[in-house]
Amino acid sequence: QVQLVESGGGLVQPGGSLRLSCAASGFTFSSYVMKWYRQAPGKQRELVATITETGRSTNYADSMKGRFTISRDNAKNTVYLQMNSLKPEDTAVYYCNTRDTRVLWGKDYWGQGTQVTVSS
Repeated sequence: QVQLVESGGGLVQPGGSLRLSCAASGFTFSSYVMKWYRQAPGKQRELVATITETGRSTNYADSMKGRFTISRDNAKNTVYLQMNSLKPEDTAVYYCNTRDTRVLWGKDYWGQGTQVTVSS
């Protein structure tokens, strides 16, 4: 029943911007922490940003601080990732994630991902 659908990826030049969206359904969105991850070829999945249930607190990986902003609109069941000053190193598939901690060992839910390519 849980579904996460990312959108907004594409090809941009270095220094450009993109806004990713993740539409959530099948659970009480406002009760869950949401995260963005990314994965480049040959590399492990990397945590990009985290936002708490109410959106009051956010956290970012060091390389994204000052460039990326995570936000959420609980009325729309959507989490966003605004990406500015993009670099070629940001090229990856970006995934939306939430974790259900009410079951044994927890269970992660993932979207199918959206490709971001930064190239001149």
